[in-house]
Amino acid sequence: MINGLGATPAMELMIAAGKAVPNLQLEHGLAVDRVYTGSFMTSLDMAGFSITIMKADQGILQRLDAATKAPYWPVGADGSHPPAKIPVPMPPSRSSKSEESLSRPLQLSQEGRILEVAIEAAANEVINLRDSLNEWDSKVGDGDCGSTMYRGATAILEDMKKCYPLNDAAETVNEIGASIRRVMGGTSGIIYNIFCKAAYAQLKANTKSESVVTAKQWAEAFEASIAAVSKYGGAVAGYRTLLDALIPAASVLKERLNAGIDPSTAFLLSSEAALAGAESTKQMQAQAGRSTYVSGEILASVPDPGAMAAAAWYRAAALAVKDKCQAS
Repeated sequence: MINGLGATPAMELMIAAGKAVPNLQLEHGLAVDRVYTGSFMTSLDMAGFSITIMKADQGILQRLDAATKAPYWPVGADGSHPPAKIPVPMPPSRSSKSEESLSRPLQLSQEGRILEVAIEAAANEVINLRDSLNEWDSKVGDGDCGSTMYRGATAILEDMKKCYPLNDAAETVNEIGASIRRVMGGTSGIIYNIFCKAAYAQLKANTKSESVVTAKQWAEAFEASIAAVSKYGGAVAGYRTLLDALIPAASVLKERLNAGIDPSTAFLLSSEAALAGAESTKQMQAQAGRSTYVSGEILASVPDPGAMAAAAWYRAAALAVKDKCQAS
């Protein structure tokens, strides 16, 4: 319930609801069954609002939906039913980990060094693309995709120097998600946080602490991340989102690894599929996000910024891994 305190316009209450519901569903893993927005308990003409969350069962929901003549109770014939979401598995919070796991190892393993160069290359590529992403997004969205991604990338680079346990792949992915969650707002921040949570859960289930992660285990974690983003974000292939870059990449990666190709080469080939998938969004009519309100003529002139960002960091990571493996 988003309650206005008396002097808050209905539009501002709607904005608050629009921010609160996705956070409850995607960030905290709560299924939201009903949303009520209005001035229910006021304090004269006081500005501001309150947010109330109540646990409900079917009996309570039936009573909430019951017919009433109360003038300020906003109930339609079938109530207000936003899409309910299944809770997202939550990784342990930083406070539950030991200080040792939150510090950069004094000496990196071979896998830790490869992970470090991949993260660094991916983040720097996003930073370099900031202006291009903003330019594309100015035509099909809010114009801030590059700036949002830039905040996440710079936080990742800064945190990696201090608290990424790079010898432990799963925990490092979890820490990347924590960095993103802290600084990246909007849909992108939520989506990439879900992406990291799902990868962390998959890696943790398949590997023991500090063990070497195989290429196929990385591929499985990548697929789990894509599935989570699709499930909780509601997008699939062809919706003109970052998934149009990541889904082809995951498919090629799995195919090449199953064929026995060298993992770093398979990674590089899959990054080419990511770029091709991102470029193909020019031919797509948006099915999700603000781009759905943009004309097809404008959409055809630019690729989806989110897809291009995903393809760029994925490609940069693949190139860095290939170079590191060849140097070794």
